[in-house]
Amino acid sequence: MSERLAEAPAPALDRPAEPAIWSRNFRYWFTARSAGLLSWAMLPVAVSAGLIGSGHGLDTAGYAMAFLVGPFAGLVLFGGVLADRFTARRMMIVADLANLTAHVLLAVLFLHGIDHLWQLYALLAVAGTANALFQPGASSTVPLIARDVQGANGVLRTSEAITGLGGPALAGVLVGFGSTGWVMAISALAYATSASCLFALRLGRVPAPPAGDGLWRNLVVGWHEFRARSWLWGVILIWMVHAVLAWGPQLSLAAGLIVPRHGATAFGLVNCTLGAGTVAGGLIAIRYKPARPLAAGAVAMFAYPLYPLALVLDAPVWLLAASQVLVGAGIGVWGVMWATSVQTQVPGEVLNRVHAYEVAGSVGLYPLGSALAGPAVHAFGSTPVLLAGLVVATLTATALLLTRPIRTLTRVPDRA
Repeated sequence: MSERLAEAPAPALDRPAEPAIWSRNFRYWFTARSAGLLSWAMLPVAVSAGLIGSGHGLDTAGYAMAFLVGPFAGLVLFGGVLADRFTARRMMIVADLANLTAHVLLAVLFLHGIDHLWQLYALLAVAGTANALFQPGASSTVPLIARDVQGANGVLRTSEAITGLGGPALAGVLVGFGSTGWVMAISALAYATSASCLFALRLGRVPAPPAGDGLWRNLVVGWHEFRARSWLWGVILIWMVHAVLAWGPQLSLAAGLIVPRHGATAFGLVNCTLGAGTVAGGLIAIRYKPARPLAAGAVAMFAYPLYPLALVLDAPVWLLAASQVLVGAGIGVWGVMWATSVQTQVPGEVLNRVHAYEVAGSVGLYPLGSALAGPAVHAFGSTPVLLAGLVVATLTATALLLTRPIRTLTRVPDRA
């Protein structure tokens, strides 16, 4: 029998005694999501620092990130459709099992030694594809398991920040000891934990598209719903420019500057402090509920240029870390305001697909920015590329704040 019919509605969400955030389902979801986020936080740092530390160039690290994010960006739309058709929970379990397999093979590859780069690229592409299947459900699940959607997003963002705090540091330390393979083994264990918790998760009936609609019809409906909200596609258009010129090149470029000067461990710790800042941003956003959430988030994003500025100034490690704390706080506030706006403003029956369009647009050009980082540095030098990212990051926050549909979007009250 279909999961949609077999699972009875979850009346617990309507009981006054049920916690607004920490319900049984949310506890399982929090554990699953935290485990997956820990693995995701470790992977880019481990791969980038591992490749550079073993003698590969900046180009190779950039291509690796492109192979990781490219399939994710290209296939997340279909992940949204499949989540609506087969339920998000099932697709997330499939994704975790695929990631488990990919990370076991990545562990073997790094422990044995990379003889052929195509093997690394292929496994990273599998991981990216798995995340494309997982991500749409990660958004649509939250309104089903928590009455206080913004508070739940704040908790999840804090968890993401804590894993972002510990994951890069752990990855950097292990890579510094020449143990990139063990990072992949820990990641595989994390995905096994996530899949187990998702098996235990029990949801009520979830909104679904009409039974007779085909794949392409589902995509078209999702596109119309996405296009109908000017605040939504306005943010994505702005973010696409940001992804190519600021966000995309930053990780591999920072690795190319920090690892040779200060070592892989320092690079991991600098990325770790980004998580510390995001913890602060997530905690703030649990309680801070402005009437215009995206406007408040846009103001917070003015912290983003501080990290590329510190890199341009060849700042010491402690100052790089301090800038990342402030950047993380801004990202944390923006992320909660954005996620909550999407989850509460878009109807549940199209949320997976609209979220898929949102994710595809916001990260779709990241692989291009990542892949172009190396050639851009060879052509123009590190400083001009970083300065371009700094300017674009400043203009991103400015554009978000000045665009009227984004600035004036109001908050949806919590469910009673």
